[in-house]
Amino acid sequence: MTDEPLLRARGLTKHYGERIGCADVSFDLYEGEVLAIVGESGSGKSTLLGLLANELPATAGEVLYRMRDGIVRDIASLSEPERRLLARTDWGYVRQDSREGLRMRVSAGANVGERLMALGERRYAGIRETALTWLDRVEIARNRIDDRPTDFSGGMRQRLQIARNLVTNPRLVFMDEPTSGLDVSVQARLLDLVRGLVADLGLAIVIVTHDLAVARLLSHRIVVMRRGRVVETGLTDQVLDDPRDAYSQLLVSSVLAA
Repeated sequence: MTDEPLLRARGLTKHYGERIGCADVSFDLYEGEVLAIVGESGSGKSTLLGLLANELPATAGEVLYRMRDGIVRDIASLSEPERRLLARTDWGYVRQDSREGLRMRVSAGANVGERLMALGERRYAGIRETALTWLDRVEIARNRIDDRPTDFSGGMRQRLQIARNLVTNPRLVFMDEPTSGLDVSVQARLLDLVRGLVADLGLAIVIVTHDLAVARLLSHRIVVMRRGRVVETGLTDQVLDDPRDAYSQLLVSSVLAA
């Protein structure tokens, strides 16, 4: 473990023509830290996540990432093979729609094992045993290893997506509204699972959510966005218990009034 940030965002800006997706966003993220990005629809939080995950080109600014060898790289300067390798090894991305994050026509075991095969693992028995271990960790019965995600519930698919992403022991995971559309009891189970994995594996997570309860439960720090700009940031409990910005106060009060 090091005191150096794992990821640094510096002046991140994205324009869609004359519309601002996000503007001049900067922060540091450390290993083992969970950062929540919150705001209403259209606030720019998903654009920011896309920039951080190197899925969108920035209009201005940079994302710096400390690689496993300790060298800090600007992710925009990585070659395409380097980007693909990073996405398959050191990063994970849990999508809001599990159908976008899973291969729906192959088995649960193949979904988990695919990332291992991308790294050169070819021993079928070893891949299957690792997949079984990860199904255990995300609370999916072992006898479902040969079932396809189409036969799974929404909560099971999200847990499978988590297993698929974590099997290569990444240091950084992006999550885009991972509990959206799930029943409250299913959400609680998923969030409890994620909390445990963060504690066990020392993951750094950037999570986008509109649900302040999710942010409070999972995150150490919070970034509040409005119209593409950060209006407040700080320790999660501090921001949610004593918001300084008028928009943050409105967000919090709307939850309390619900």
